[in-house]
Amino acid sequence: MDEWVDVLDEDGRHTGKRILKSDAHRKGVFHPTVHIWFFTPPGEVLLQLRSALKKTFPGLWDVSVAGHIETGEDITQAALREVREEIGLEVREEDLIPVGIYKSVQKHENGIVDCEFHHTYISVLKAPISNLEVQEEEVAGIRLLPLEEWEEELKKDRKPSKYVPHDLSYYDAVIDAIRKNL
Repeated sequence: MDEWVDVLDEDGRHTGKRILKSDAHRKGVFHPTVHIWFFTPPGEVLLQLRSALKKTFPGLWDVSVAGHIETGEDITQAALREVREEIGLEVREEDLIPVGIYKSVQKHENGIVDCEFHHTYISVLKAPISNLEVQEEEVAGIRLLPLEEWEEELKKDRKPSKYVPHDLSYYDAVIDAIRKNL
């Protein structure tokens, strides 16, 4: 589904303009997204397997929940909406722990140029994974992985062959935030 997103400048500031998401990806226009990483008190991270139908990084493991912030939408409300849509979980604003905003530019062989600012959060997963309902057109599967194992695999897998290739500094920030909140 195409949606309107806000246009950001190269420093992540709103320009007052909007663009269709498909045009932003075609033209390499910066726009805002949300990333929510869920973790369990024993120190596991919830990973999402991207659907084979996705136009970017199909079949790779990625952030628990991610999505675009629609034009004029509050960042936190976008995060809560994406969590509901992708894994069927109701969380509250106070459950979201901000990690930071991360600039990302990814150029894909199919012509898509993702120029995004990821508003990134972590949150404790309070429901059993068996209670989560994945959005099939977006998510092929989910799994919990011990934080240490995930960190070790990320440092080995930079091709990409298993995980979406975010900058290691981004992954390190997420891992550090989770560790501080265990």
